[in-house]
Amino acid sequence: MFPPFTLRYARLPSRFYESFEPVPVSDPRLIAFNRPLAEALGFDLASFDAEEAAVWFSGNVVPQGAEPLAQAYAGHQFGGFVPRLGDGRAVLLGEVTDRAGQLRDIQLKGAGRTPFSRGGDGRAPLGPVLREYLVSEAMHAMGVPTTRALAAVTTGETVVRGLPEPGAILTRVAASHIRVGTFQYFAARGDVEGVRELAEHVIERHYPELDVDQEGERYLSLLEVVMTRQAALIAKWMGVGFIHGVMNTDNTAISGETIDFGPCAFMEQYEPQMVFSSIDEGGRYAYANQP
Repeated sequence: MFPPFTLRYARLPSRFYESFEPVPVSDPRLIAFNRPLAEALGFDLASFDAEEAAVWFSGNVVPQGAEPLAQAYAGHQFGGFVPRLGDGRAVLLGEVTDRAGQLRDIQLKGAGRTPFSRGGDGRAPLGPVLREYLVSEAMHAMGVPTTRALAAVTTGETVVRGLPEPGAILTRVAASHIRVGTFQYFAARGDVEGVRELAEHVIERHYPELDVDQEGERYLSLLEVVMTRQAALIAKWMGVGFIHGVMNTDNTAISGETIDFGPCAFMEQYEPQMVFSSIDEGGRYAYANQP
């Protein structure tokens, strides 16, 4: 069913991630499947079966050729720096080459506790999974660069977030899941070689046009092109009234895609100080503060 995996990130040094198998769930059921995206990614849908797909997209069975891992990264969160965050509930299965020749990550979000979970349960409630599925696909339809939703499954298990809620897992597709916080992770440790290796990986994957520059110059060029992509992305957010809600560096993708749809929403009427995040009491990430 899955197209062949290309394991670029898994071939980076082991300090870039933790190998991790998704934790099986009791009763996976497919509730949403993005067939056009699956076709664009090169999935074999000739004998598509919803029950079999639920097993794959829950992580109960790891696809052949995948090497699941949780990525390491740091992040500035609401003004404070956390030197070790990482994927606390997400597992990167690997990369596939889509029909347009572009490399795309396939990740399971809500796949269980990882070495980066920091006491969390590694799971996701159904509500946020459906929100990310709907909002990310809406953003794509409006021409805003974004991660995509390939599938959503319920797990048959309960997740407690104040109150008991049904558990679910989202299959997310992205140009990559490398974040500003990924660079910060190595910089905070004084790991200059790690920063350099990551920069070379990003240039090869996302910005190959920079490879012609001299070494020092192409790193500066990388910084400039990432800043330009982010500025263009946020301009598109502003144009559609989108409020991300948690613009931390661990939620800022180097590729220039919108990533991590937490307490996000669209304004129904213009209000520059609008905030949808219950924890953003000071309005740090209000609509007008996004640029």
